[in-house]
Amino acid sequence: MKRLHIIAEGQTEESFVRRTLVDQLGLYQVSADVRCVLTSKDKHRKDVLYRGGMTNYEKARHDILQWIKEEKNNKDVYFTTMFDYYALPEDFPGYSDAKKQADPYKKVRMVEEAFAIDINDRRFIPYIQLHEFESLLFSSPQSFKIEFFDKPEGIVELEKILEEKHNPELINDGQETAPSKRIINIFPTYADNKAAIGSMIAQEIGLEKLRQSCSHFGEWLSRLERLDHQSLGISSSAR
Repeated sequence: MKRLHIIAEGQTEESFVRRTLVDQLGLYQVSADVRCVLTSKDKHRKDVLYRGGMTNYEKARHDILQWIKEEKNNKDVYFTTMFDYYALPEDFPGYSDAKKQADPYKKVRMVEEAFAIDINDRRFIPYIQLHEFESLLFSSPQSFKIEFFDKPEGIVELEKILEEKHNPELINDGQETAPSKRIINIFPTYADNKAAIGSMIAQEIGLEKLRQSCSHFGEWLSRLERLDHQSLGISSSAR
């Protein structure tokens, strides 16, 4: 059995991993755990750490490399991320070049490739969600009924957004039009408990629907499921 450490951007992604991904990966002989990326430390108490959110790349990089260092002698341990492309820090590897691309899938792959090269460990699998976690939830607007059963008109609005874009991962990254912003605009209470509500809706949708609707997410999940059966296949330039 392989072990997998997942570094999540925030509590919403962390909750999703714990609620949905851990059991799925266990079926493929991959034992996964998750923690939010380290953002700061208490100046007065060294044992107090603050996790969640990403203000700049260097802090995230340091946290990832520290975890990798702790497992430096274990070839059966792998690392991956679940970060959002939306509001990604400007100093992130490959980000400035990716902004010049029109195709969202080319953008995110450019960033992931540069990310892998910068971390420089064959066990590291970079993953950036297009455009953020809430993109996944647009895979099935009807699944919002599990929380917002008394607001059918809101679910109709979500369906209109999905119909316009066709692909949940193409719902864009504007400050007011990113997936989470659209959901909050329709269901304001989502903002108060994103981690619990978001992960619950994702679980209701199910991984099969998520991977069918969101190809970039699906590719990542399939890669994680194969960890116990094949090599990662990362190019030598990323080692």
